[in-house]
Amino acid sequence: MTDQAVVDAQNLRNPPRRSIPSRLRAASLTVAALWILAAGTAYTQIPTPAPTPENASAAADAQREATQPLNNAPVWREVRSGAPQVTTVVGRETNVLVQSRGETWRALRVPIAFWGGMMVALGVLGLALFYLIRGPLDIGKAEKRGGRMIERFTPMDRYAHWLLAIAWVTLAITGLILSLGKLVLLPLIGYTLFSWLAILAKNLHNFVGPVLIVAVPLLFIRFVRDNGIGIEDVKWFMNIVGYFKGHEYPSGKFNAGEKLVFWVVLLILSTILVVSGLVLVFPNFDQTRSTMQTANVVHMAAAYIAISLALVHIYLGTIGMVDAYRAMRYGYVDESWAKHHHAYWYADVAAGRAREHFAAPKGEPAAAAAARTRPA
Repeated sequence: MTDQAVVDAQNLRNPPRRSIPSRLRAASLTVAALWILAAGTAYTQIPTPAPTPENASAAADAQREATQPLNNAPVWREVRSGAPQVTTVVGRETNVLVQSRGETWRALRVPIAFWGGMMVALGVLGLALFYLIRGPLDIGKAEKRGGRMIERFTPMDRYAHWLLAIAWVTLAITGLILSLGKLVLLPLIGYTLFSWLAILAKNLHNFVGPVLIVAVPLLFIRFVRDNGIGIEDVKWFMNIVGYFKGHEYPSGKFNAGEKLVFWVVLLILSTILVVSGLVLVFPNFDQTRSTMQTANVVHMAAAYIAISLALVHIYLGTIGMVDAYRAMRYGYVDESWAKHHHAYWYADVAAGRAREHFAAPKGEPAAAAAARTRPA
């Protein structure tokens, strides 16, 4: 074995120790690099001070130039001011480099999404618990079905309702995916599946949304004459506990809860959603960034409130009340159902004062006809 091979073997068994100065030098370089990185990060997070007479005057600029020649705070202060500058690009706000209001918009979206999502989640949970405890609402055992039938909704009424219902539910689900999916769904289904779901939700939301331009006015025209507000509606709300105990306060064709959904969810909130949604879907109408940001915040807040209120209506119209879905599906209700849930309306039908009347549902499907004789 050569002398060099012996030395190499000894080095492998006993590697030479680094001297203390070299270790100190490496540690010093590491600490310095971390300090520079932290200082740079902290610097980028410090906002530019607002212009004041002390820091924006000509004397302050001259002093800063002498003592801090590389300080460009005045430049960024002017950029962040939002004041229009000069540019050759044609368009609204193209001469505004930085819009500081965007920071406010991004910060405001977080609490709206969080509390709105909590409101919807608590609504779903509350209705689920109510269903498990109370079950579906139904007429009393002493009241028999199998009597005469009343045509509660005409075909045109049902077409208008289902057009809005399908579009509205589609928009509600896709809107929740777009606003909460990144927080709720992404950790569960992963990036690949969530990306496909988000793209599908976005396209459905954008293309189904304009349907409300027709659906909302159509349903309003069809149902507004039966949704007048009076003192009896106040009494209905004062006796709302009886509604859930089987002792419902008398009402017309629609009770006060249904009228609340009609005026608040359909007329007010859905109109706000349509207008703000059009601003967001069609940015080519030359609206400014601040207009888009305001529309986004208003759209989110209105959507969460509308969804929370509509949950109760959807629940009672499907699994929460016996025969409520059948009324909108086929158009007919049993007279015992009408007398129990809408006593004033039933009295008007029986006296011939209402537009609706007792009728033999000739076009009623066999499944609906069989349900007429179902016991309470």
